Amino acid sequence: MAGVNGVEEALRQELAAKQAAVDQQADAVRELKSRSGVSPAEVDAAVEALKALKVEHGGLIKQLQAAVGSSADGGVSKEEFRQAVVNTLERRLFYTPSFKIYGGVAGLYDYGPNGCAIKTNVLSFWRQHFVLEENMLEVDCPCVTPEVVLQASGHVDKFTDLMVKDEKTGTCHRADHLLKDFCKEKLEKDLTLPPEKVAELKHVIAVLDDLSSEELGAKIKEYGITAPDTKNSLSDPYPFNLMFETSIGPTGLLHGYMRPETAQGIFVNFRDLYYYNGNKLPFAAAQIGQAFRNEISPRQGLLRVREFTLAEVEHFVDPQDKSHPKFSEVAQLEFLMFPKEDQLTGQSAKIMALGKAVSQGTVNNETLGYFIGRVFLFLTQLGIHKDRLRFRQHLPNEMAHYAADCWDAEIECSFGWIECVGIADRSAYDLRAHTEKSGINLVAHEKFSEPREVEKLVITPSKKELGLAFKANQKMVVQALEAMKEAEALEMKAALESKGEVEFQVCTLGKAVTINKNMVSVNIEKKKEHQREFTPSVIEPSFGIGRIIYCLYEHSFYTRSSKTENEQLNVFSFSPLVAPKKCTVLPLVKNDAFDGVAKTISRSLTRAGISNIIDITGTSIGKRYARTDEIGVPFAVTVDSTTSVTVRERDSRQQIRVNLDEVSSLVKDLTDGLTTWADVMWKYPAHTATSAED
Repeated sequence: MAGVNGVEEALRQELAAKQAAVDQQADAVRELKSRSGVSPAEVDAAVEALKALKVEHGGLIKQLQAAVGSSADGGVSKEEFRQAVVNTLERRLFYTPSFKIYGGVAGLYDYGPNGCAIKTNVLSFWRQHFVLEENMLEVDCPCVTPEVVLQASGHVDKFTDLMVKDEKTGTCHRADHLLKDFCKEKLEKDLTLPPEKVAELKHVIAVLDDLSSEELGAKIKEYGITAPDTKNSLSDPYPFNLMFETSIGPTGLLHGYMRPETAQGIFVNFRDLYYYNGNKLPFAAAQIGQAFRNEISPRQGLLRVREFTLAEVEHFVDPQDKSHPKFSEVAQLEFLMFPKEDQLTGQSAKIMALGKAVSQGTVNNETLGYFIGRVFLFLTQLGIHKDRLRFRQHLPNEMAHYAADCWDAEIECSFGWIECVGIADRSAYDLRAHTEKSGINLVAHEKFSEPREVEKLVITPSKKELGLAFKANQKMVVQALEAMKEAEALEMKAALESKGEVEFQVCTLGKAVTINKNMVSVNIEKKKEHQREFTPSVIEPSFGIGRIIYCLYEHSFYTRSSKTENEQLNVFSFSPLVAPKKCTVLPLVKNDAFDGVAKTISRSLTRAGISNIIDITGTSIGKRYARTDEIGVPFAVTVDSTTSVTVRERDSRQQIRVNLDEVSSLVKDLTDGLTTWADVMWKYPAHTATSAED
């Protein structure tokens, strides 16, 4: 990975030199042909030399195309590879565009039987790997969220992408996508770019998320980027809020939104979860659910959609102690990391040891590092290739002002590097924001072994006076007064002492009220404290399940030649962990005896909890193997007698012979990972299939 840029740069320089040689030789050929008295043999020799240079030039172009990533493994273009994957996924009903008979809606997709099975398996493993392993508290909150919650979180004001409009048609486009597409297309298709221009375009891609609205607009104008379909000029970039707005109830007076993330449901339940956990930190809460984002211009299939499944963890921790007792279990892991300094200086991701990254301060703290390591293990155990997985640190401008550190797990596919998991140290921002907006203290406590004397700000609302003044709204005013920060409370104290009253904004009422000196007292007192009160920090791993699954599809897909026909067969090499079905049961030929055995085996597998398909059609066994290989079924049981059967492994196509009474237990051990195919190949006799069978 680290040497890719150097290879590309050397190839570009070599190509430029070869192009110059071609041009020079072409000039020489033309000059020879224009002179009189030159022998035909001399001209022919010059032409042959030109042809040889052009062949060398063409070879360098192919090498450079591979280096810049415009072709996938085996020389197939990325677009051709992607189309083969997508065609297979749609034809075998892994997913399909929603509302297809009505023309469909961009950014909305339905999962079919195979897609649902894989999604269920991925989420089941996510629960096992995170919720069960870390003893997390799982919750399930509504998708419809009142506006006040998302005002507190900042989504109403700041959950935006920069958009540009076609100035003639009004069609909207996401500004950063247009700039990124322009740079990538230039790099992949214009192989004669000078080195300084290559470096410039790569730098723009690297810092794209760090560009302000003005900088983004300036680059679009500098490069002459126009609307993709019409080539019309574009407006300046401006923000567009990505949330779907709705109203709650028949009056339409209570505004709400479809949630853009699941996290806020956990934050607003913090107090109850903290109590449920015995008032102890650290602890983590988890949630799996649908989220909604009104994408400006959805594209890239399952990678950018308007409704999607998120799996999110909120790990609450003392901000003064972000160590993790299990960090040593992941500290030795090594994988591709892409710190912000390397991005800004044009370097590539490099392999780093996680323990070293934390100890050197590249990763902010042990708890954040622990979850980065756990995410790496989760993705690679699903089947993501570790050499096509990297952890990229957020650049300064793309990281929220309150965040201590943020990393994205990015997976490489035919679309490039795709953010699939975000792992962020969000500090105490969320709980403080909801405390301020709701008036409810979302805090934790640390008990001291010995009392400590401290100066303490004491806010004492007079519930009697406030009740007389505000009646039914008394409780909200009291909560808002008690939630005041120290600076605001001292400012109120000074105003009450000098003026006798002060205007006070109560967010839950949506208005300011007048507070007089009889309604509240604000004092600084010396007190003995038996505990410390603080707002916990939050470490948040957030998983885009649809994106992970699509990248898994690409990482698992390959083709191989048929043994009996001159055609390419599609195969998904899913592990048993995620495969939509674990096993296929196939009678070798159609007869009542074999069909009966097949049905018995299928029932036995089902009772053992192994999902399976039984195929008793009369199609040739080779075609039936190909059908199940194409949806990624790892094992096939072929009934060719009434006493024993063969078990076939999908990728090697090797087979073993097994007695009927051992089939279910053997397949279960294989799918549960208790044994490997290599182990059973030693234990059971091999079966050699004829070419007609496979």
